[in-house]
Amino acid sequence: MRFVRPVAASLLALALATGCQRGPLLATARLPAATSQPVGGTIVPDAGAADYIKPYHDKVVSEMQQVIGQAPVALGKNPGENPIVNFVADLQRTAASQYFKGEPIELGVMTNGGMRNALPAGPVTLGNVFELMPFENELLVLDAPGPVVQQLFDYAAPLGMAVSGAVYTVGPDKKPQQILVGGQPFDPAKTYRIAISDYLAGGGDHMEFLKAAKLRHTGLLLRTVIIDHIKGLTAAGQPVTARVEGRVKPAN
Repeated sequence: MRFVRPVAASLLALALATGCQRGPLLATARLPAATSQPVGGTIVPDAGAADYIKPYHDKVVSEMQQVIGQAPVALGKNPGENPIVNFVADLQRTAASQYFKGEPIELGVMTNGGMRNALPAGPVTLGNVFELMPFENELLVLDAPGPVVQQLFDYAAPLGMAVSGAVYTVGPDKKPQQILVGGQPFDPAKTYRIAISDYLAGGGDHMEFLKAAKLRHTGLLLRTVIIDHIKGLTAAGQPVTARVEGRVKPAN
């Protein structure tokens, strides 16, 4: 105890002295010179670290190789309407409707930028889905007024981007024409429900206009929704399929 009081007194004196100072704070730390080494196959792994990581590595590899479905043909990802975007946008609507106890979800939106891969033909593994959707994105529903939905189609038309639940024509000026939602003409006075990822709902892929819509959370990870959907298809004896359906039509 006899050493505590002198030390405490010294710290208090230092705090008071520095607290009264008005001069600028001068950095006194000295950092060592930076070094760099290219990362590549020439680096020899640390044996101890490799042994420690191996059980976890092997477990992850085994889980990622788990087959959850079968795709007769690849679900490709290409500019414009494509199978993988149609597949994911459609299942978003289905999952969101189920979450909200059968509430109709008129539209589903996914973009090429919102995904990182396609699904190959043949066995569909858990790892394939992680490659497709490596992000921790949540499935949301937007209650979007007509003007916001119009902006959505204005955004989609120059890209030839399909929107689940809708069919439209791209005019010569790259503007959307003859928009049908659920087979009915688009009504700018109506509010439409859109199943979408939180990334896009928050303005990702330059879709800032969606921030004007009211959002509802599901708490569902989109990647998990995709996995569950594929497992459901498999349990029902159905393959993983999607195709280009003509959701985006060129002007006559």
